[in-house]
This record gives sequence, structure tokens and C-alpha cells, in this order.
Amino acid sequence: MKELSQEEWQEQQKNDNDSVILDVRTDEEVEEGYIPEAKIIDIYKGQGFIDEVEKLDKSKHYYIYCRSGKRSSQACTLLDQMGFAETYNLKGGFSEWEGDKTTD
Repeated sequence: MKELSQEEWQEQQKNDNDSVILDVRTDEEVEEGYIPEAKIIDIYKGQGFIDEVEKLDKSKHYYIYCRSGKRSSQACTLLDQMGFAETYNLKGGFSEWEGDKTTD
């Protein structure tokens, strides 16, 4: 896992052909908005989270965020332990995000 600032995260993700954005927040948090094209898997779902993550392509590079950066850091560590190639945590999380946002 690498901790990246918002600028580093955006720049690196934009230029990464193997990137996947992963939002690990709750459904209620996601309703407030999310980063476009993010795959949403709530880390609080425990085994359900692990089951969903197991379906992902481990060779891709995962850019992971939550509200503040703590849960996404845990998710990065978990994915690293599960054999994923590369994980990147967004420092400060979505609460400090100044890039593009989507709301449904």
C-alpha cells in the first residue's frame, strides 16, 4: 500500500491503464456523493466485503478511498494480504476530495 495525496492519487490514477477506483464507504455515505467510476464495496460488511473483493482482478491497481482515509487504509492492507498487485490509499479520504464527484 502507498499513501498518496489527493494530487498524487488523481494524477497517478488518471495515467494508470490498470486502475480501479474502490469506494469502501457505507451506502449512506455514498448517497452524499462519490468519485465517478468508483466500484462501491462497504468494508463494514465484513465477510461480504471479502467475498466481493475475491471477485476482483488481483492484477489491477486499486485506488481506494473512504470518508477520512482510515477504513481505506485497512482495505489496502487487507487487499495486499490477499495478493493484490498494488493498492493506493487516498490520504484525507472523500471528506477532503476536491476532484470530480457524482451524486445520484
